[in-house]
Amino acid sequence: MDLTQKQIDYCMECGVCTGSCPVSRVLPSFSPRQIVKRAMKESDGDLSRAHEIWACLSCARCSTRCPVEIDFPEFIRSFRQKARMTGNVPFESHHGILQSIAELQCGEVRQQRTDWARETGGFADTGDYFYFVGCLPYFEVIFSYLNISPIRGAQGVLTILNKMGITPVISNEERCCGHDALWSGNEETFRKLAKRNMEVITASGAKTVLFSCPEGYSTFKKYYPRYFGALPFDVLHMTEFLTRELPGSGLTFKPSQNGALTYHDPCRLGRGSGLYEQPRDLLKQIPDSRLMEMGRNKENALCCGTSAWMECSNCSKAMRIERLEEALQTGAHTLITACPKCHIHLSCAQGTAGLDVKVTDLYAYLSQGLSESDDG
Repeated sequence: MDLTQKQIDYCMECGVCTGSCPVSRVLPSFSPRQIVKRAMKESDGDLSRAHEIWACLSCARCSTRCPVEIDFPEFIRSFRQKARMTGNVPFESHHGILQSIAELQCGEVRQQRTDWARETGGFADTGDYFYFVGCLPYFEVIFSYLNISPIRGAQGVLTILNKMGITPVISNEERCCGHDALWSGNEETFRKLAKRNMEVITASGAKTVLFSCPEGYSTFKKYYPRYFGALPFDVLHMTEFLTRELPGSGLTFKPSQNGALTYHDPCRLGRGSGLYEQPRDLLKQIPDSRLMEMGRNKENALCCGTSAWMECSNCSKAMRIERLEEALQTGAHTLITACPKCHIHLSCAQGTAGLDVKVTDLYAYLSQGLSESDDG
């Protein structure tokens, strides 16, 4: 057993995990406490055959409240690889297209990942900064039916970086970070994708890798070193980088015309990485911007309802609608998020529920708010 599995021996069966779990609220049959209890009594093989291990969102809301600090998401992740070996697999969302794309990227595939960047600004093949775009070019095509443009977040990042005098590396050879494969028990695919990314970034000569996707950031920061040792470059989330560099860049923002807005904390950025204040500090730099906090925010924020493109259900949709209604309760009609998946999931629910709230990407919002006099 690894350390996480050994921790279950200290479980006090207090029920805090189940009481905190957003899945348990809408699906009473799911209980983190009961899963831990089963692991204490049964063999690994028994739990590996249970479909409940796929229902966990790995949002870490339970772990942040656990009095004995059991890392429940990591505990679940350790069983998912074993589950695949027994034939226990998750229900893949969107007919498995995202999983298929990740598998294709493991091999020799020619990608057109940079067309959006050519239309937006300047980028290079080598340099100090590597902008890891992630799966946004694929999301742009797959989720066009939602009438949103996920790639606008990346365009916002490139626009801001260029205006700050930075020409980042953006590569056609970049692969999916492997987050979804890792969290769905497909470690072999994760290793292949990660190895290729390490080779591409190292060849670029980059000293710092910037991420706008929380999942890419947390995967590189936490898991790449486990598999490859100390990384030969620094890893920074864009909110960290911009909070540090933007104040001295000379860039300014136009007064906001959107009135009140609220911010949704992505699980991997907030509870997963501890980055709560940085996105808020960036939004507060916009004059006349009124940031209204939802009742559940920061470490208590509600997950957007789906993880790793699997097990999307009525349960997931109920969570999203609950989150959108919570946003409206603040008086804001603009919901900002720093995660492309949260943007997609919440926009999907907004479209079907017809709630009067606009879901917007943080970087698209920031780039649109730059003063016109800022020419870089």
